[in-house]
Amino acid sequence: MAIELNHTVVYARDRRASATFLAEVLGLEVGAPFGPFLPVETGNGVTLDYYESADAFTPQHYAFLVPDEEFDAMIGRLDRMGVTYYADPNHTEPGQVNHLFGGRGAYFDDADGHNMEIITRPYSRG
Repeated sequence: MAIELNHTVVYARDRRASATFLAEVLGLEVGAPFGPFLPVETGNGVTLDYYESADAFTPQHYAFLVPDEEFDAMIGRLDRMGVTYYADPNHTEPGQVNHLFGGRGAYFDDADGHNMEIITRPYSRG
């Protein structure tokens, strides 16, 4: 059996708002609560389990490989939601997308400061 990532915990100040935000941007659904977790499942079966915490936490980076034909819709949803996206992880190129590895990509923050990324091509490993 090949090793696969199954789920990860995403800390949030408001798990419902954060899960709903990501699901809306990516065109996914928020699942039913599972204990203290609120899941958003991706197309390859990996679940982001949103966990509400009043304690301080370090924002993380989450990258999503998305279909090229859905990228523009995601950018459109970010625009409609008033969320600035950037071509770079340091957020110095607002309103721009990158064209790395023959694809397109953009970075944006969620309400908890997590640096989210959408890309249409995986990064080169060569």
